[in-house]
Amino acid sequence: MSVASHLQELRRKHDSLSNSVVWEQRQPAADAIKVAEMKKQKLRLKEEITKLARI
Repeated sequence: MSVASHLQELRRKHDSLSNSVVWEQRQPAADAIKVAEMKKQKLRLKEEITKLARI
């Protein structure tokens, strides 16, 4: 897998997680722990994207 395609996949996952976080937060009984975990995953993805984009 090339770096460019890997970056594209990471960005897709990041966008998907963003949508999931927004959806979960709009629920009447939003699970704060689940939201926090998804936000941590988003941050890890963003850090990896930033690292790879520098190459």
